[in-house]
Amino acid sequence: MSETASTDPPESVQDRELRETLGTALGTAQEHIQQNGGFFPFGVTLSNDGELRIVMIAPGEPDENGEVDAGQMLTDIHDLLRQGRDDFKAVAVVSDVNLPDHGSDGIHGAAEHRDGEVRAAIIPYTPTVDGFAFSAMEPDTHEPSIWVD
Repeated sequence: MSETASTDPPESVQDRELRETLGTALGTAQEHIQQNGGFFPFGVTLSNDGELRIVMIAPGEPDENGEVDAGQMLTDIHDLLRQGRDDFKAVAVVSDVNLPDHGSDGIHGAAEHRDGEVRAAIIPYTPTVDGFAFSAMEPDTHEPSIWVD
């Protein structure tokens, strides 16, 4: 028997950095859902020195219905990440979203590398008696938003 070489191209540094950043963000979001039943949008950065850091901002004041403007929080996170982008190799932003096609809520994550690559995914989830059940991660589309001018 002979060994056959893999036909998969080798993973690039950018792919690995995107996967690491997005994976950290999605995993952290899953932990927040299990512990708190949800989460506010946040970011994860991969610094030039290889450190992963969580970027969170304080939510604004709730409206008259007690709702926080998560859309404004996402905008603020993107603005903050754009301001600091020279210090990052990659960033990911995650948010808790409604997935009408799945009939559930989900985690949406989008990672962007300073070299232009973008990767995004959703993880549908549903409440269960014991907490939450997470479905398989699905790829999603996303446009660059940090390294744009």
